Amino acid sequence: MKKTIALLTGGTTGEWVVSVKSAATIAQNIDTSKYEVYKIMLNENGWFYEPADSVRIEVDKNDFSLTIKGKKIVFDGVFIVIHGSPGEDGKLQGYFDMIGIPYTTCNALTSSITMNKGYTKAIVDGIKNLNIAKSLQLFKENYNVDEIKSQLKLPYFVKPNNGGSSIGMSKVKSLNELDSALDKAFKEDTQVLVEEFVEGREFSIGVFKTKGKIVVLPTTEVKTKNEFFDFDAKYTPGVTEEITPGEMTEEEKTRVEQIVADVYLKLNCRGIVRIDYFLEHHTGKFYFIEINTIPGQTATSFIPQQVAAMGMKLQDFYTQVLEETI
Repeated sequence: MKKTIALLTGGTTGEWVVSVKSAATIAQNIDTSKYEVYKIMLNENGWFYEPADSVRIEVDKNDFSLTIKGKKIVFDGVFIVIHGSPGEDGKLQGYFDMIGIPYTTCNALTSSITMNKGYTKAIVDGIKNLNIAKSLQLFKENYNVDEIKSQLKLPYFVKPNNGGSSIGMSKVKSLNELDSALDKAFKEDTQVLVEEFVEGREFSIGVFKTKGKIVVLPTTEVKTKNEFFDFDAKYTPGVTEEITPGEMTEEEKTRVEQIVADVYLKLNCRGIVRIDYFLEHHTGKFYFIEINTIPGQTATSFIPQQVAAMGMKLQDFYTQVLEETI
């Protein structure tokens, strides 16, 4: 008996473009012998299903159902692939919890906390072998630039505390760049994180759970021609070199896999997450950057690359995720 799955895409932030591409990858690689999939768009205009042969059909938000040609469609589960709000910040998870429909992502509390980079770092701080760059969390109505100058060493990374795809992020190398970097970040969010720069190699690693066991995917090393891995570096072909699997010694590989599995457990994650980290030059110390609880699934995203490097088909991977969560 096939399960009926809603593939929920779109969103209300600038990341909706990536979300639509992610949903296309999942739709192409989902096992249609096991799952009947309805791609549902969520945006400022509503929640709707748009079949190829007819006009858009609104979702009934009372029970998240569709009525097609007089027949009511209810869902066994939801594959959420909305990056940013409301898919990644716990809002949709809370809604599905209330109406009793399972979904593929972390729960509402974990999703909400992990959207806030500062709060996440406070929780994972203390995990063995995990280091965190020195930082200050600023609130729009109440912050002091002198405090940043006195407590943190240049250069800084300035970034919105909530959000993804490096939107609103800047690297500050001199103090006269600080005000414009703060303005840019505060345009995206009411909270901003200012961090000391860590000199190191940047990596991104996928983690998921299958049959109750945490599985760490091969890591991706990120080498960019830009100053840092910003929006342009992420989505412009040729700007960034992505090496999967990334080069690590056996000791580093073992240590990293243990740390990221510990992060997954500590934050009570479900489904697929991606953890970004640095290995500091000279020392090899692990520095946690952030966690992404709905990582991109576009054809060129890290997770599909890592699944391929593991020797697994995307179809099998998505089946494992669906079976574990739904």
